[in-house]
Amino acid sequence: MSNPYLPQKAELVEVIQETSSDLDIKTYRLKFLDGGKMDFMPGQFVELSIPGIGEAPFGFASSPLNREYVELSIKRVGLVTEALHSLKAGAKVWIRGPFGNTFPVKEMEGSKILIIAGGLGLAPLRPLILYMFDGQNRNKYGDIQMLLAARSTGDFIYRREFGEWERVKGTNIVYTIDRPEDGWNGKVGFPHILVSEMDIDTANTYAVLCGPPIMIKFVSNKLVGLGLPKEKILTTLEMRMTCGVGKCGKCNIGHQYVCIDGPVFNMAQLSEMPDEY
Repeated sequence: MSNPYLPQKAELVEVIQETSSDLDIKTYRLKFLDGGKMDFMPGQFVELSIPGIGEAPFGFASSPLNREYVELSIKRVGLVTEALHSLKAGAKVWIRGPFGNTFPVKEMEGSKILIIAGGLGLAPLRPLILYMFDGQNRNKYGDIQMLLAARSTGDFIYRREFGEWERVKGTNIVYTIDRPEDGWNGKVGFPHILVSEMDIDTANTYAVLCGPPIMIKFVSNKLVGLGLPKEKILTTLEMRMTCGVGKCGKCNIGHQYVCIDGPVFNMAQLSEMPDEY
């Protein structure tokens, strides 16, 4: 197994423009050079560096079962992401990891699954979705429901895959945007409202949430009100992470560090933390 603290050189083999709005998100497909590889599980993240620019943490966005490449979906928001968004296929970057804990995929076996994602929040959930959809794993989980939300139709990521996801047995997907648009036939409204319309087996369901912090709070509160145990409501917090190894302190919440104690937490754990997340 490679040392997660030593960066590996990787090549950008494909750059995919995800959004068509002012929310500029691209997916980067990377292959490790010189025989490098990186095994990971859903929920983990890496540190990506561009020499002379800097380093930043990003959650995996590809299936952990795919050994040919890894994918990261990244929004242009700062120095490192600005530089990354200017790179084309063929450019070289450095990656170290994987870091962090994972979604409890073994514990979730035998249960129904509810996925609720807002905007870029779908990116760190995609490895979990693809893992469960894989032929060797699909029968290990019950029915899978998804509520996928975005500000507008131009803000959805992975739209090219939605049709394929819908065809996976035992899967139902609901799409929603914040405001009505011409030609839109999906739902209009916020996830914490729409989740009340879904048929949720609270006795046998794991809910996995990711999106803006306010969405996570409102949706998790709604799910608890519907009777879902806090221990079965999971989210991934990638807020304020920088170093990835618990040294810089920027992701500290109480006595926890998101980068080493997380980024995956359940709501029972979060309810014991200071109200900062």
